[in-house]
Amino acid sequence: MKLTPAQSEKIARTVIWAAALLVIGLLSFIIVYILVKGLPVINVQFLTDNPRSMGRTGGIASSIVGTFMVTVLAIAIVIPFGIGTAFYLAEYTKGNMLTRVIRFSAESLAGIPSIVYGLFGFIFFVIYLKLGWSILSGGLTLAFMILPTVIRTSEEAILAVPLIYREVSFSLSATKWQTISRVVFPSALLGIVNGIILSIGRCVAETAAVMLTAGLALGMPTSIFSPTRTMAVHFYVLAMEGISTENAFGTAALLIVLILLINVVANTLVNRFMAKGR
Repeated sequence: MKLTPAQSEKIARTVIWAAALLVIGLLSFIIVYILVKGLPVINVQFLTDNPRSMGRTGGIASSIVGTFMVTVLAIAIVIPFGIGTAFYLAEYTKGNMLTRVIRFSAESLAGIPSIVYGLFGFIFFVIYLKLGWSILSGGLTLAFMILPTVIRTSEEAILAVPLIYREVSFSLSATKWQTISRVVFPSALLGIVNGIILSIGRCVAETAAVMLTAGLALGMPTSIFSPTRTMAVHFYVLAMEGISTENAFGTAALLIVLILLINVVANTLVNRFMAKGR
């Protein structure tokens, strides 16, 4: 029996909706399950105490600080290099060999497992440069790991800006830099920030690379040269070693809430900035 175009359209739409609802349902189930298990554990003491007895008791204050320091250091390193490279590829080159090599390298590096980055960071930063297990080693390793993501997402956001914007700017006697800074960058800002948000989420949730470079110390870090245990690593250790399922769920719930807050705040700020620009 041959299907009519209307029937084919209806079947395709049903399959697409079913796939979307399945994904949303699974994701919602996982998030709700973790929040139901973990939110009752979160209180003031849990957020302000350091872990004790390998994490069986106490809170996760040192892990929160360690996660914040490692993530901020990685993002601070990668933003100028990542966005600068993206503008170079999108605005200053014309598809030459160097451009193709950079794009191919970024795409290849984006697919490398995080454990490989962790091994690289351990050998190069921890041992060869003698930085030891530290926030600095972890931040540098994460910067290498998320750099391809920032480059590719930023470049796509820049290329999505209509060419007419640039032509109008040049017709008004604007220089190349004025066009990029005042026309292209504001128009591409939302896409660039989305790429940075994805990178922040990857930094916060990373375990293997951070475990091999930042260490497993439970104490409160005092500088970028101090070892630390991020929340993701803390959750992994508690869950895999069976130390404290309750604290593991609490840490996981806090991670989910933190990532959701980062997304909401960043998108709100960007939308307000773009609204003022318009």
